[in-house]
Amino acid sequence: MAITSANQLELLQTAEAVAREKMIDPGLVVEAMEESLARAAKSRYGSEMDIRVSIDRKTGKATFTRVRTVVEDEELENYQSELTVAQAKQYMENPSVGDTIIDEVPPVEMGRIAAQSAKQVILQKVREAERDRQYEEFKDRNGTIINGVVKREEYGNVIVDIGSGEGILRRNEKIGRESYRPNDRIRCFIKDVRREPRGPQIFLSRTAPEFMAELFKMEVPEIYDGIIEIKAVARDPGSRAKIAVVSYDGSIDPVGACVGMRGSRVQAVVNELQGEKIDIIPWNEDQPTFLVNALQPAEVSKVVLDEEAGKIEVVVPDEQLSLAIGRRGQNVRLASQLTNLDIDIMTEEEESARRQKEFEARTALFMETLDLDEFFAQLLVSEGFTNLEEVAYVELDELLVIDGVDEGTAEELQARARDYLEAQAKAALDNARSLGAEDSLIDFEGLTPQMVEALAKDDVKTLDDFATCADWELAGGWTTVNGERVKDEGLLEPFDVSLEEAQNLVMTARIMLGWVDPAELEADAEDPEEEAEGEAEA
Repeated sequence: MAITSANQLELLQTAEAVAREKMIDPGLVVEAMEESLARAAKSRYGSEMDIRVSIDRKTGKATFTRVRTVVEDEELENYQSELTVAQAKQYMENPSVGDTIIDEVPPVEMGRIAAQSAKQVILQKVREAERDRQYEEFKDRNGTIINGVVKREEYGNVIVDIGSGEGILRRNEKIGRESYRPNDRIRCFIKDVRREPRGPQIFLSRTAPEFMAELFKMEVPEIYDGIIEIKAVARDPGSRAKIAVVSYDGSIDPVGACVGMRGSRVQAVVNELQGEKIDIIPWNEDQPTFLVNALQPAEVSKVVLDEEAGKIEVVVPDEQLSLAIGRRGQNVRLASQLTNLDIDIMTEEEESARRQKEFEARTALFMETLDLDEFFAQLLVSEGFTNLEEVAYVELDELLVIDGVDEGTAEELQARARDYLEAQAKAALDNARSLGAEDSLIDFEGLTPQMVEALAKDDVKTLDDFATCADWELAGGWTTVNGERVKDEGLLEPFDVSLEEAQNLVMTARIMLGWVDPAELEADAEDPEEEAEGEAEA
């Protein structure tokens, strides 16, 4: 095929036709043609030559040029595409390294093999451009709902035609046992879009909590307009779900708006989710109040929140226990997902028994350590004292409010508590030294003698040993083993040392030993974005 004036315009027309068909930029098709013509020219003139082709975007005329680069004498390797400064002087006045000399060469006629090769190059470029266009299109639609048509089912995975691409709905992303036949219409949530060599992979889902949130956004105009916000969603796909909503307009009830007239809005979502029951819950900033709402329809008697541990205790009437837990623990599990808290449910009877046990244990502690009779010890517990430290170091006025306690009695109580604590500390310190604990660890600020004793029992005897500890080794934590959460007991966990406190103690030890530069820590703290970018790159 010769590039003649007769078919110059035909090149552009072909490029535009292919671009329209594949919905890509015509310029990309022209670039592919230039590359294919250059490849054909290299097979004619020699593969070592740097032949380039430029097609005029208006006339379609193809210009073939040979490019040679000026290099140092000792760097000359390919005389077909390179030349020395001395050789270049016959083509230009003052050549320097890096200059290029461009000569036009005669157009080539493409033989059958060259034409076939050119066709393959163009098709490959067009395919790549089409994949890039698909990725860019669906990347922006990630996190939205899309309608498609089922093409086929492969090993339980459904392949969905979504217009200019294909999506995959995996077996574990389908609701329950729902099945589809070819040409069935389907509505899915675009969960992820990945760029891969064989083209963009679009992963769909019908079980994602976001799918339900997007369905409500489509059915409830107030959510779409931002008057009502969905704060949290928890789902047991195909069975039950809970959704927490809040209204920013005092005149609009968020739950009523989501339910709709005679339940029309929520029913539309339920129908799409194969009959999944949905509890619509008013969101509240106060976590205990929000949890009470989340455990509906069960009634809650009392809520005790432990913010540090991220746990919450819920007390329910005896007859409400099974309702609060739900079938196979479903109700409490969904409430836990919705509030992001570990929930411990107990009946009023169980809570009463536990509190009685704690009361008796604290009474026995005060009787034994402070040499008190049972009645006086019970008075201390009733006033809210839970340990000896509180008795020893509390303001004197807080002891004087107890019936029958005067200033002399209060001072005597504190003196006994302090003497006992000091004796305990001395015994712990002596035991720690006998175990081999060194002064570097004993004198470290932030560790009590009892803590040093616990560390020495686990062979942590010096400040160097302590500095090598991980924060979770000290404060404890959770590990997932075979899909189950397993508790890791921390060395200092019995002393209520939090993870953050453990981090600070270990870092202080490392700074004291010179392992860490405090200036670097401050720089990292001042520029958290740069640190985050570094972590992302890693």
